[in-house]
Amino acid sequence: TVAAYLASLPDDRRRALSALRKLVRDNLPAGYAEVMNWGMITYEVPLKTCPDTYNGKPLAYAAMASQKNYMALYLCAIYCQKGAEAAFRKAWKGGRKLDMGKVCIRFKQLEDLDLELIGRTIASTGVEEFIAMQVRKPRK
Repeated sequence: TVAAYLASLPDDRRRALSALRKLVRDNLPAGYAEVMNWGMITYEVPLKTCPDTYNGKPLAYAAMASQKNYMALYLCAIYCQKGAEAAFRKAWKGGRKLDMGKVCIRFKQLEDLDLELIGRTIASTGVEEFIAMQVRKPRK
């Protein structure tokens, strides 16, 4: 469970990921589910909402995890929208330089993050819009 995952972390990481979890939950559009998936706290589109996915698994919208050398936040929607990753990078005003792959933001402490931008990004894509970005339309 999410509670068990958080309880298993060292105090500093538990505090950081708990605060980040609150931010995500406060900004998460309706319809996404919070679950443990792939060893991470994941916010996904339930299969009952969208059963036709490319791999038969729920569509992951966002996730967070404690990795060996850092914590990570995954923002999948910015990978799916043309120009969204570049816009996110340009808007970043975090406490430290942005350490980001395509969707993974790596950080050592909560203060490294631009929480306002992350909250806006989480709130920016509703479930139906996210599904439309992901699901392949059958050819006619």
